[in-house]
Amino acid sequence: MLTWCFLMAPALAFSAPYAGLVMDARSGEILHSENAETPLHPASLTKMMTLYIAFEAVQHGEISMDDYVTVSRNAAAEPPSKLGLRQGQKIKLRYLVRAAAIKSANDAATAIGEHIAGSESSFAARMTRTAKALGMKRTTFKNANGLTQSGHLSTAHDMALLGRHMVYDYPQYYNLFSRITEDAGLRQVSNTNRRFLGAYQGADGIKTGYTNAAGFNLVASAKRGNERIITVVFGGRSTASRNAKVAELMDLGFKRAKTNVAMRKPGLPPYLGNRGLGNVMIAESANPDPEGARGKTIRVVAAAPTRSLRPLARAGAKGSDVAPLVASVKGDIETVLAAVQTAKVKAVSEVAALDVASAGDAPDASIKPMRRPADLAGVQLASVRGAVLTDAAPTPEQEVVTRLSTSGGHHWGINVGRYPNKFEAEKVLLKTSLMESSTLDGSLRKVVGRGGGYDANFIGLTRETADLACRRLQARQVMCFMMGPS
Repeated sequence: MLTWCFLMAPALAFSAPYAGLVMDARSGEILHSENAETPLHPASLTKMMTLYIAFEAVQHGEISMDDYVTVSRNAAAEPPSKLGLRQGQKIKLRYLVRAAAIKSANDAATAIGEHIAGSESSFAARMTRTAKALGMKRTTFKNANGLTQSGHLSTAHDMALLGRHMVYDYPQYYNLFSRITEDAGLRQVSNTNRRFLGAYQGADGIKTGYTNAAGFNLVASAKRGNERIITVVFGGRSTASRNAKVAELMDLGFKRAKTNVAMRKPGLPPYLGNRGLGNVMIAESANPDPEGARGKTIRVVAAAPTRSLRPLARAGAKGSDVAPLVASVKGDIETVLAAVQTAKVKAVSEVAALDVASAGDAPDASIKPMRRPADLAGVQLASVRGAVLTDAAPTPEQEVVTRLSTSGGHHWGINVGRYPNKFEAEKVLLKTSLMESSTLDGSLRKVVGRGGGYDANFIGLTRETADLACRRLQARQVMCFMMGPS
């Protein structure tokens, strides 16, 4: 007598409201949607945005992965899942990032947000602003970790958009989400998504989430050949049933996805950080950070100007010295940038097309020095030199005065930092020259290797111009100091 045994698949039941979505990551096309626009509790899917902003802040020099973060009482008191941080403890940001991405540690996520914005509430406001900039129209964040809070809501569609940006905007960090275990400083941590990563072919991320109110959530991504599918599920009853539903939707996505689809990566959102380098940004698809992956592309992005900053006069400066400086300050940097962008976009676009090949994970091995375009010097920033900020009702203080330098010629320079490799120094010089074109026009960008690093210098300036350029850059929170004649 034969006995037939049937293996029953896990019940695809949902205790919380269910939502599901399948997206072709290459184009953003929606392949399947169910309740995908319904605002629901995202739980720890929230940490995707916390990490996205952390990566963005590192990218723009706002913070560093090697920053030591002091753990607050608020962060240390977060409930599990947690890394086990203690109040007053200092820990490197990179370990907090790993703990938040891999273990989904609530204390680590809160500490990241507080380090970037000063408080979790300020960081949550920035998270919401960034969400809107990414097109996440129905998302509002109230905290950095996803613990249930009134008004803290998102949708399956919005989380798919965020997942897609995570894949393509910061590929140098995306590999974090596929690591099964990792050193988080205090201890090794294991990936909360390890079951799906190990069971589904091509799966490489992204983030799990669970609370009583949300159920079991997952934003998953898998790549097979040149096809990449992002699937979102809200409201699973268990890890097993959620993973089974995600696998089912993934299969549906790969079945419906077209074989040949033009890659249309999402555009980077405007940089909303309050400690960044202003309205000119250089965004890169990879970063020579030890957390990074391979392949590097530089894109120059000019965001819309918001305001013009006027540096304060030097304390104790004589009136005769200040007059030409104050007059030069009238050169509105945003006007200059707009003129550069519209009149010389062809030259700038050549910089955007530069590819920097990577040879490994180590910073020095992965970056080749950035080549300076031959015709970049021909941008003729002089055509916009002296642009002034015009008010509706001029006053005597707004009169523009010019005079020749009396400081002994163009023998002065400025230094805007020392960097670990020539590529980084060249990148900062290019960014700074576009940012402060009205005073740096005509200067020479020069990288000098010394002391185990590379100094980023502008030379060939008068003393007044070097001093003015430094003060304007410092007003934008860019490090700068003058160099006298050698």
